[in-house]
Amino acid sequence: MATPAVAAVRGGPTGPRPSTGRNVELALVLCAVAIAVFGYIEVGVNIDDKVPPDAAEYGAALGGLALIAHGVIRWRARYADPLLLPIAVLLNGIGLVVIYRLDRATPSSHAAPTQLLWSTLGVALCVAVIVLLRDYRILRRYAYSGALVALVLLVVPIFFPAVYGSRIWITIGPFSIQPGEFAKILLVIFFAAYLSAHRGALALTGRRIWRFTLPPGRVLGPVLLVWAAFIGVLVLETDLGMSLLYFGIFVVMLYVATARISWIAIGLVLAAAGVVMVGWLSPHVHARVDQWLHPLASVAAGQGANQIAQSLFAFAWGGVLGTGLGLGHSILIGFAAKSDFILATIGEELGLVGMVALLLLYLLLVSRGYRAGIALRDPFGRLLAIGLATIIGLQVFVVAGGVLDLIPLTGATLPFIAQGGSSVVTNWIIVALLVRLSDTARRPAPEGETR
Repeated sequence: MATPAVAAVRGGPTGPRPSTGRNVELALVLCAVAIAVFGYIEVGVNIDDKVPPDAAEYGAALGGLALIAHGVIRWRARYADPLLLPIAVLLNGIGLVVIYRLDRATPSSHAAPTQLLWSTLGVALCVAVIVLLRDYRILRRYAYSGALVALVLLVVPIFFPAVYGSRIWITIGPFSIQPGEFAKILLVIFFAAYLSAHRGALALTGRRIWRFTLPPGRVLGPVLLVWAAFIGVLVLETDLGMSLLYFGIFVVMLYVATARISWIAIGLVLAAAGVVMVGWLSPHVHARVDQWLHPLASVAAGQGANQIAQSLFAFAWGGVLGTGLGLGHSILIGFAAKSDFILATIGEELGLVGMVALLLLYLLLVSRGYRAGIALRDPFGRLLAIGLATIIGLQVFVVAGGVLDLIPLTGATLPFIAQGGSSVVTNWIIVALLVRLSDTARRPAPEGETR
């Protein structure tokens, strides 16, 4: 029998079997659906002075998807973190409400029904991952082949026409997909496998200079290779957001694997050098940096407000409590109002309070992913959980920083909320993997197990 001391060493619980938390999850899921439906109704009341006629259908669709996912987790991952699914449902519901609100300002657009279909596909894939992936360690076997697939997914969009200055989409007729969204999951799996296998060499060797321990050349080589890939994506696809995301994830996972602060310093220096170099070579990236430095230049020149300026005006107009859903004017931002700048609508119509609440939801989701990673015993699972959670955290940072003019605009999508089928599907797959990882982390040790 495993003694309490042995159980503590192996990372499992030492007392009575813990509660699965499934009833808590069910209650939170129902609350999340209710909040989203209330927001949908508020949009209709504020714009038309009446409840939208399809509010019941919207609530039934979102609630049905949430309850199906909950039922599968109760069946296949009963010890999973009970907060992951409710947060994802609430974020997805908020996104559908805000996209519907922006649809009302552009009568020719019907993005909300399409986003609901993509959300349905995302939940279906989430369910499939939870059911079929019984042991996350299987993913380690396919890490290198997955990295090759990810490389192909990153390269293919180069051969398609640029959209809004970036080559990140595969467009065939009316259908388009952003393969880089799926590549980031495969890259995190590869990073987790590589770093867990070589963490000793990365952590225990090197030369100490001042307060930092610099790694030897043979260990630094793979890092420079990833940096070269980061620059390559930035140059060929002019996609600043995805490039920063890939390299940022790698540096964070490298730091977690080695516990060396020098990797953070090296990563920041390399990333800054790459952005500065490409900023001077690429007109698209240079224009975004110039808009970041001078967001009101177009207003001063009498040319009207550009997107960044309109975004700042929206946040200022929202104030503390916001104008109310449906009562703002963020649609003036233009074509990116439902994607890059959807956060400006939330800031204007829900105010500072709504913005803080939204960012706290993301913070809670990321922290639960980190918590699952810390609780896991094997290095691969720990790095995988932290890497997946970092995807969401970094993506929120670059989006929020861009629309608030804290960093150059990157063109990334706000997880679960911004319009984009590839993004919402990928985020649901990430939630499914975190559910599986947290289930393993929280599952009690079998009776009679010894170390």
